[in-house]
Amino acid sequence: MAKLSTDELLDAFKEMTLLELSDFVKQFEDTFDVTAAAPAAVVAAAPGAAGGEAAAAEEKTEFDVVLEAAGDKKIQVIKAVREIVSGLGLKEAKELVESAPKPVLEKGTKEAADAA
Repeated sequence: MAKLSTDELLDAFKEMTLLELSDFVKQFEDTFDVTAAAPAAVVAAAPGAAGGEAAAAEEKTEFDVVLEAAGDKKIQVIKAVREIVSGLGLKEAKELVESAPKPVLEKGTKEAADAA
């Protein structure tokens, strides 16, 4: 097989559907034992006593939970969204899940965000 240039690969990806591209990424991750997820940012505290105070002051007290994608278990995701968002009907929960990425919980506590 001839070696493809970066531009040729990008052109091939542009021709693919999102489902085909998603399958490709999964197979690529499995083949090369890598992940396409972005690495988490690491925040270093300033040295000394001021660093401890700054870290305490920057500690988050409000959290947002965002539904990125439903995946292949959409029914379970809809049920979970209905548990998280009180007063949400089946139709509204289904619409929220299908329109992902969408915020599910905004400015919630750490406990509520962890439970979600």
